[in-house]
Amino acid sequence: MSAAGLALGYGADLALGDPRRGHPVAGFGTVALALERRLYGPSRVRGMLFTGVLVGAAACAGQLLSRLLGRPAALALLTWVALGGRSLRGEAAVVAAHLQRGDLDAARRSLPALAGRDAAELDADAIARAVVESVAENTSDAVVGALLWGAAAGPAGVAAYRAANTLDAMVGHRTPRYERFGWASARLDDALGWPAARAGAGLTALCSTAPLRTWRVLRRDGTAHPSPNAGRMEAAFAGALGLTLGGPLAYGGRIELRPSLGDGRPPAADDVGRACRLSSRVGVAALAASVAAVRVREGRATVRGRRRRTDLPTVGSGR
Repeated sequence: MSAAGLALGYGADLALGDPRRGHPVAGFGTVALALERRLYGPSRVRGMLFTGVLVGAAACAGQLLSRLLGRPAALALLTWVALGGRSLRGEAAVVAAHLQRGDLDAARRSLPALAGRDAAELDADAIARAVVESVAENTSDAVVGALLWGAAAGPAGVAAYRAANTLDAMVGHRTPRYERFGWASARLDDALGWPAARAGAGLTALCSTAPLRTWRVLRRDGTAHPSPNAGRMEAAFAGALGLTLGGPLAYGGRIELRPSLGDGRPPAADDVGRACRLSSRVGVAALAASVAAVRVREGRATVRGRRRRTDLPTVGSGR
């Protein structure tokens, strides 16, 4: 039944995308902002309390929903809410269309929906690179991770994972305001994203038309990135698509030089569509793997339950 819930949630994201009104993640963000106003201080302890309260509350809400609706329905609903595959590909396609028309200003205006880097001075190739890198990273964050935690921990796991991911986007930045307060949110998101990034990178190699090259680039370059998770997916996508990712970028006026990932040419506008198609294949593979894992676990639980029933003594036997 949990496998059916994951599949239904994935299908809802494919068919409908994000909920158009009353998105629970937006509501969670509103609550998080209100709590931040009360708890904020340049302190890791305050940040840990902020993160623990919100992620714990999200997990409890997922568990309560499971009791109210039943586990399969709750898992389907929360998986739909947590997934972002269709929206990710849609936003990427919008930027790619602007690039293909040569409308750099429109592409720069659309980029913040995908990537937080400064877009004002980016040329077409730099924008294409930003989009491909964002598709790669968010294939793990917005697709593989939600399915993996749904398979591993049910509705509560999906809700907690999405909450941690949202808090990282809100406060997990290395800025003077959030350097300490956002530390716990960033570290928790890294921890929950760790298995998804590695599973996603492996699935990318399996779904690639050049699996050996993808695996070689992943093994060689995946650890070069400053993020413990994003580098795996970006390196895997670079190898799979025959591109080179990484290089200089700017966040909030601060220049960073990221290491090069891959051996190919720089990305162009047409590569965005290739990255989106690869992301779709990885999503389907992640769903299949998650469903298979749930079926195996539930099958084992059923066998154990039958054994316990057959081991119970018959009333009055031997007496």
